[in-house]
Amino acid sequence: WADRFFRNIEMDDAETPNIESVTREINAGMWTVGYTGQSPERIKLHMENQHTFDRTTLQAVGGPADGDYYGMPWPCWGTADMKHPGTPNLYDMSKRVSEGGLTFRARFGVERNGDNMLAEGVYSKGSEIQDGYPEFTMQMLMDLGWDGDLTDQERAAIDAVAGPKTNWKTDLSGGIQRVAIKHECAPFGNAKARSVVWTFPDPVPLHREPLYTNRRDLVADYPTYEDRKFYRLPTMYASIQKQDFSKEYPMILTSGRLVEYEGGGDETRSNPWLAELQQDMFVEINTRDANNLGLRDGAQVWVEGAEGAKVKVMAMVTERVGEGVAFMPFHFGGHMEGKDLRGNYPEGADPFVLGESSNTAQTYGYDSVTQMQETKATLCKIFAA
Repeated sequence: WADRFFRNIEMDDAETPNIESVTREINAGMWTVGYTGQSPERIKLHMENQHTFDRTTLQAVGGPADGDYYGMPWPCWGTADMKHPGTPNLYDMSKRVSEGGLTFRARFGVERNGDNMLAEGVYSKGSEIQDGYPEFTMQMLMDLGWDGDLTDQERAAIDAVAGPKTNWKTDLSGGIQRVAIKHECAPFGNAKARSVVWTFPDPVPLHREPLYTNRRDLVADYPTYEDRKFYRLPTMYASIQKQDFSKEYPMILTSGRLVEYEGGGDETRSNPWLAELQQDMFVEINTRDANNLGLRDGAQVWVEGAEGAKVKVMAMVTERVGEGVAFMPFHFGGHMEGKDLRGNYPEGADPFVLGESSNTAQTYGYDSVTQMQETKATLCKIFAA
């Protein structure tokens, strides 16, 4: 299957895929989300003309990319030939869709329990449908009399998919999107946002105590979910929460971002200007907790999570966190439970700054809707290294 899977990827040599063809293939997979308007040529044009983009609006003022928003933010509709500028702010109805405006998507049907789910009396600037409307299909173009705006090639591509049932997401010609936007309508419809999400485990958000909590008094009133399977994958909830880890691990532990780094940090910690600003992985500890534990600012400490794994980091004694709470940034890597792993990197690939990964000390947990890891609410203990 590899030959078919990679049939659109050109090779610069035996080992190097052509980046332009890779980019085109990525775009070709984005029809269902409305992010197909970029191309290698448009991206290069933005890079070559960065000086023409306003630093506040991020829109090009004159020059070869005139009117585009830098990087063509999502959604960037249709084919690259349409030259949609990208959408700088989601759901901004004060602009035309063709100029980066947008309505709220009609993703949840047109009615529920007798209530209209489409927008009522509101629409984006210049829209020829001055009310709510569902996502566009070929049948909808026909009903509106707009199918005459399609080219012969677009119509043939639509007929080859499902004829009148073809949706804007499955029309690989981009014709349905192009015609909808020609009439200043958003291809994905114009609807109301829903505040009751009936497809979620909790249609209206409820507080549920974390799996690892030191507030045992709240578990009865705010329990987590029962253990369940997602697509055959067993996922634990109540079986963890019923265990009390707080006697051995009394402190709340969370993690978050720093201004200087991004994500796991390998790229930004390899930037000398950014690496200079944050040279040590650390844990923030409240002054009272630090004094009670005999820890000094700048000292090396162990942060041990409720599953037993631990990280060796620098203590930052601060009032930025409350008593009983510890915070670690999640942008570091390259150390593992006190061991420096710099020697394991390929030559020249190691970032300037290494440090422990906060996830080492954090714990099991998965979001009940997306199954994304949820490690930001847990427990720990901290002691001198």
